[in-house]
Amino acid sequence: MSGPGPGPGPGPGPGPGPGPGSGLRPGPGPGSGLRPGPGPVAPPPVTGEPRRDPDGFYQALANLELPCLIVETDQGVGATNCTDLGGGRLLAVAAAVPPARLGALSFLRDHGVRNAYMAGAMAGGIASADLVIKLARAGLLGSFGAAGLLPDRIERVLVRFRDEIPGLPYACNLIHSPSEEQLERAAVELYLRYQVRCVEASAYMDLTPHIVRYRAAGLERTADGRIIATNRIIAKVSRLEVAERFMRPAPASLIAALATAGLISEDQARLAAEVPMADDVTAEADSGGHTDRQSLSSLLPPLLGLRDALSGGSIRVGAAGGIGTPHAVAAAVAMGADYVVTGSINQCCVEAGTSTAAKSMLAVAGIADCEMAPAADMFELGVQLQVLRRGCFFPMRARQLYELYMANQGIADFPAEVRQRLEERTFRRSLDDVWQDTVEYFEKRDPSQIERARGNPKRKMALIFRWYLGMSSRWATGGEPARTMDYQLWCGPAMGSFNDWVRGSVLEPLENRHVDVIADHLMTGAAFMNRVAQLRVAGVQLPPQAGHYRLPRRVA
Repeated sequence: MSGPGPGPGPGPGPGPGPGPGSGLRPGPGPGSGLRPGPGPVAPPPVTGEPRRDPDGFYQALANLELPCLIVETDQGVGATNCTDLGGGRLLAVAAAVPPARLGALSFLRDHGVRNAYMAGAMAGGIASADLVIKLARAGLLGSFGAAGLLPDRIERVLVRFRDEIPGLPYACNLIHSPSEEQLERAAVELYLRYQVRCVEASAYMDLTPHIVRYRAAGLERTADGRIIATNRIIAKVSRLEVAERFMRPAPASLIAALATAGLISEDQARLAAEVPMADDVTAEADSGGHTDRQSLSSLLPPLLGLRDALSGGSIRVGAAGGIGTPHAVAAAVAMGADYVVTGSINQCCVEAGTSTAAKSMLAVAGIADCEMAPAADMFELGVQLQVLRRGCFFPMRARQLYELYMANQGIADFPAEVRQRLEERTFRRSLDDVWQDTVEYFEKRDPSQIERARGNPKRKMALIFRWYLGMSSRWATGGEPARTMDYQLWCGPAMGSFNDWVRGSVLEPLENRHVDVIADHLMTGAAFMNRVAQLRVAGVQLPPQAGHYRLPRRVA
C-alpha cells in the first residue's frame, strides 16, 4: 500500500496486489500528500525491570508497537516491553497491535488510508467539506453529507475537493430519495463529472438506475483480463435483503435500460453483470438518523455470513451504529468487522457543519436521550429516524404531525382548535403561508412535487408537514435561537457513551473535538483494548486502573 500504512512491529504487512477479477485498486502513490494526523503519543516503553504498579502495567500496554510481556519475578508479577526476561518466568504475551492492524488491510490499500476507519455522512452538509478535508489530509476517510442538498451546493464542494485534496481519500453520500428522484440523478451526474471515486450509499430499499449507472460507468477490463471498478460503493444497510442486492451484480433489466439510454457503454453493461454492486457493505445498527435500531451483535454476524456465502469474502463488511468509544471499536473488530464507521459523535466536532448551539446540546446527551421521529424525506412512507430527545420538542411534534396525516385526507378536515394549535405552537405561522413557502421551495428544487399535490389534499398536507420537518434541521444547523426546542438533531446512543468516555479529558470541551483527533484516539484506544483482551483470555488479571485506555486529562 502506498502512503502511510501499518507501523513497525511483528506480523504481516499488506498483502500482494489484487488478483485477476478482484476489482481492487491500490491507494494513492508517493507524493499524493497523504500524511498521518496528530495522533496520541505513547508513553516511553518499559525496558528495565518489569513494572508491578498499575501505571507500569498501563505503560507497557500502551506501547502498541511493542509486545507487552507479563512476567513473574521474585518480587511478584509485572509487565514489560523488554523481551530479555532476566531470569523471570513468562506468563503471557500481548502481541504488538498498532491501530492499522485493526480491520482489513485491504481497506487501507483500496481507499488509500492508514486506518480502517470512516466518518460516515451526515445529511445537509453536517458532515461538511471541512470535516472531509481534515480527515483526508490526516490519511483517513470521510463522507460528505450531500443528502438533502441542491446540486449547486454539492458542486461547490466537489470543486473544493478537486482543488484542495487532489489524490487524497474521500467519499460523498448518495442517498435513496424516492420522493425526490431528480436529486439522486443530479448527484450521480455530478459525481461522474467530477470523478468522485467513492460514494457512501444510504437509505436504499432497492437498487435504482442512478446508483447502478454510477457503478457501471467506472468499470473497465485491463489487458490481462482483470475488471477494475474505478467507482467504489460503500453501501450502508440494516437489512439482509438490501445487503444482498449490493453484494450481487446489478439486475440485468437495469443494466440493459442504462445501455439502451446510452448512459453506459455496451462493454460496461457486460462487465456490470460480473461485478458486485458494492466494494464495502456497512452494517448500520443503532445509529442516529435513518436506522432500524438493531443491535450490532445481532446484525453483523449474519451479514458476514451472507458476504462469505455470496462473494467468498471479497466484499468487506463494516460496522456502524453505536461506535463512540474504544470499547465499541474493539468489540466490532473482534466480531469480524473489516472497518468501523462513526456518525453521531462527529456532529460535535469543530469541523462539523452545524451550529454551536446544536453541538452544545449534543455534548450533554446521555445514552438514553434519543428516540424515533418521522423522517422528512420519506414522511408518507412512515419511515422514522433517531433524534435527540433531551431539550427538544421536535420528536413529539413530528409524531403528532404524522398522526394527523394518517387520520385526515387534508388540512380542511382539521377541527378549528387543531389548526390553531399547529399554527401557534408548531409552525408559528399560518398554514397558508407555509404552503406558499413550500411552493416556492419546490419550484426551485423539484417542481414535480407541487404538480403531484395539485388536486390532492392529502399530498398537499404531507408537503406542509414536511416543511416543519425540513426546517427543524435547518434551524439546528443554522443555530436559530428562537427555535431551539424544535431542533431536529440526528443522534444515536453512541453520542451519550462518547460524552461519558471523554468527561474530564481534553476532548470534553467542544473546541478540542477535532474529527481526526477523535478518530486517532478511538483507533488507538481500540488497539489498547485488544491487547487487554489478549491478556484476559490468557488468564491475566490486570489492575483495574491499568485496563482502560487513558485520554489526556483536562487541565482546569
